[in-house]
Amino acid sequence: MRETVHRHLGKLVAGVALATVGTAAAVAITLPGTAGAEASGGARGGGTQAGQGPDGVRPAVVEQAPAEGGKGTGRDPLTDDEIRRAERIALTGQLLHTGENAAGGPGPQRLSADLAEPGAGEADDPRAPRRADITFYDYRNDTLVTRTVDLDTGKVERTGTRRGVQPPPSRAENAEAARLLIAAPLGAGLKADYKDATGRDLTSPDQLLLSGGIYRAVPGARPAALDQCGVHRCVRLFSKVRNGPWIDTRAMVIDLSARKVTALDHG
Repeated sequence: MRETVHRHLGKLVAGVALATVGTAAAVAITLPGTAGAEASGGARGGGTQAGQGPDGVRPAVVEQAPAEGGKGTGRDPLTDDEIRRAERIALTGQLLHTGENAAGGPGPQRLSADLAEPGAGEADDPRAPRRADITFYDYRNDTLVTRTVDLDTGKVERTGTRRGVQPPPSRAENAEAARLLIAAPLGAGLKADYKDATGRDLTSPDQLLLSGGIYRAVPGARPAALDQCGVHRCVRLFSKVRNGPWIDTRAMVIDLSARKVTALDHG
């Protein structure tokens, strides 16, 4: 891994298309600081307009987000208050007490919260109830659980469970995958390259900017230790030093269900 990584350190490009054996789809990554790099502005004749710097470029202005109400209407996206309430309602009963998250703690891993599709005949009804679909991954039995919560009544209307369905990993799952990689013998190259780039030891996922993709085993893929990926929740990481270069960790697959790290065999 160490030789591969050093070929990538310090290279900054607008986007990288990543696709290797055993992954279902390519993942596009746009590196920070490149979007809008060619945009410029200024007064004709070299003058400087009010509010512009001496180079004729207006400084960025960050507007404060408008106040968000506790409850949305119609097909508006879920508000933060609605998400918190729906998660609290959905995470009850046996799921709360027997479920397991990516770190092995109690309760399932929350993945997403979305406005549910309207029921039959409700699409044009302004009085139709707002519902939230809250999706969890239960590492205790590798099950995707979706609970639909009626935000008006505060009740769980239905619960769906599926196995072998692997949505993209959450931020918390990417962090746990990085934690496992850092602690594993196969993480030695990542730690060595981090130290080469920064002069510091890599001890925590918080020192990296992380994104991840799900890895699924395909027929004939190697090594055989990854055969369960797809039933198990397996992640490949794309890792970047904060305020620094990318480190290529794509050859490592972290099985979050088994809590093991395996290197892809491209031979």
